[in-house]
Amino acid sequence: MTTDRIYNVLFLCTGNSARSILAESILNAEGKGRFKAYSAGSQPKGEVNLLALKELALLGYPTEGFRSKSWDEFAEPGAPEMDFIFTVCDSAAGEACPVWIGHPMTAHWGVEDPAAVEGSELEKGRAFAQAARFLKNRIMAFLSLPIASIDKLALESHLRQIGMMDGASVIQPKAS
Repeated sequence: MTTDRIYNVLFLCTGNSARSILAESILNAEGKGRFKAYSAGSQPKGEVNLLALKELALLGYPTEGFRSKSWDEFAEPGAPEMDFIFTVCDSAAGEACPVWIGHPMTAHWGVEDPAAVEGSELEKGRAFAQAARFLKNRIMAFLSLPIASIDKLALESHLRQIGMMDGASVIQPKAS
C-alpha cells in the first residue's frame, strides 16, 4: 500500500439504510480525498433512513446522493476494487459475502442498530447520534493508521482492534 493513491472502502450492513450510510459519509468527509467510501447491504431496504441523514446534517457531513443498494453491485465486473471492507452490523458479518475483486482487507466494526430503537423521537435521535459517534471514532482511528508503512498482518490486527472500540456490538465474528 502506498500513500500516493486513493483507497476504496466499502461499509456493509444488512439493510444499507443507517450505519453503513453514516460511515460512508463520515469517511468521505474525514478521509479528505485519500479514501473513497461506499456502502451497501446484503438485503437493502431500498431507502435511506431519514434519521441517518438528519444526524449527518447535524454533524455537518454530506447528506446528498445516498441510496440503499445491494453489495452485489460491488462484486460485478467494472466495480471499484476495494482495499478495505468493514461490516458495521452483526448479521452482515455472519453472512456469506460475494467474492471481492482484489482481496481487500476486512474487519468487523459492529455497532448497535439505531434504526431498531423504539421510543420517542428523542430516544431514536440519541441512538443515531451514538451510532454516528462510535463510527466516527473508528474511522478516525483508521485514518490515523500508517497504512503505507505497516505490514499487512499488523494492519489487519489494528483493523480488528478498531472494531472492538467503545460501543462494539456483542457479536464479533472469527478472524478470516
